[in-house]
Amino acid sequence: MNAMTIPTDFRGNKGTMPPAILAEQVSLRVGGAKDILAGIDLAVRDGEFVAIVGPSGCGKTTFLNMVAGLQPFTSGRLTVAGSSPKAGRRDSAYALARDALLPWRDALGNVELALQVRGVDKDERRRKATEALAKVGLADALHRHPAQLSQGMRQRVALARTLVTEPRFLILDEPFAALDAQTRIRMQELLLSLLKQFSGTMLIVTHDIAEAITLADRVVVFGPRPSRVTAIYEVGLGARERNIGELRADPQFSRLFEAIWNDIEKDFEL
Repeated sequence: MNAMTIPTDFRGNKGTMPPAILAEQVSLRVGGAKDILAGIDLAVRDGEFVAIVGPSGCGKTTFLNMVAGLQPFTSGRLTVAGSSPKAGRRDSAYALARDALLPWRDALGNVELALQVRGVDKDERRRKATEALAKVGLADALHRHPAQLSQGMRQRVALARTLVTEPRFLILDEPFAALDAQTRIRMQELLLSLLKQFSGTMLIVTHDIAEAITLADRVVVFGPRPSRVTAIYEVGLGARERNIGELRADPQFSRLFEAIWNDIEKDFEL
């Protein structure tokens, strides 16, 4: 299976639709050290779901931090919705690998926090937080504190907190990395269900190739440091109406997995 040519523009014939996220030769060097990123070129369409995979330490999370406006870059150009990245964008939500729940707040209070910092009034944020927790199956756990929740339940609270602001840009950094394999698949199923109602743009980093294929429209492969985009794959396994069991039984899934694995493995050094 061949990777697709790396696109830098999605204006198409109409010439009116710029990418939601556009990186052109984005590089990062820290001090006199070797480059971390050595020219990332990537365009993400508005409303597209893109997963980034690659060897450990290649700069995947660093790139997410750049998109979120949390990490400066040395050279190149990076835009989000046509503007330079900016921390604290009201139309963006960033979920980290760990749930980062506040132990002194219950589940409802943790989800409300995302709205509280945006100045949403108490009644509205409580209503929206309650609805968000119900959507992730935690309507009966509103007043449990993190110590009273399983790791899977904690991740569901974190997911509700991420989505409650109804972001245009959803940025996820290994959101299910801390979970066991069975719980991880259940969380992927839950996210797939929630994403059916999400019309924004999603950028996710994962080390799990199967997860990348399951959740994304395209899978982007980063090479080892100094990192570049080495391949891009169109998943092409249906729109957003995906069933994980059926998806992973599809021969195309296996072919994609093998091709992406080979792309990563060929550059892997022990």
